[in-house]
Amino acid sequence: MADPIQSSAGTPRFLKYPYSVGGRGIPNTTGADDHLRDLILQVLFTSPGERVNLPEFGVGVQKLVFEPSGDTLRSSAQFLISTNLQRWLGDRINVEQVTVSSNMDEEGVILIEIIYTEIKNQQRASVTVQV
Repeated sequence: MADPIQSSAGTPRFLKYPYSVGGRGIPNTTGADDHLRDLILQVLFTSPGERVNLPEFGVGVQKLVFEPSGDTLRSSAQFLISTNLQRWLGDRINVEQVTVSSNMDEEGVILIEIIYTEIKNQQRASVTVQV
């Protein structure tokens, strides 16, 4: 019987982030492109100190919602995000641009757009996250 997590021998599968279990009790999986996006989300949403063996891992962008909005917040958030992505995923992606913006109409909502190039196949992609 074939391994239910591995759909075919030539297509690698990865555990979905956030971790979840499907209807048959099998962990949900994803392909390589979605896995890279999941890794970026892990770096963004993990707070420093949250991982015991990697206390410096993560940005903790959810705490930015409670900071006063302004140019200082945007520039420091862009720096934190780009340096952490380069540090933890630098062997997989080249971060080209990080844009952090906030909508004055919706207080407490921050929009983060990350444009990157995959090192493996030189494909350009982007991830947009609303916090």
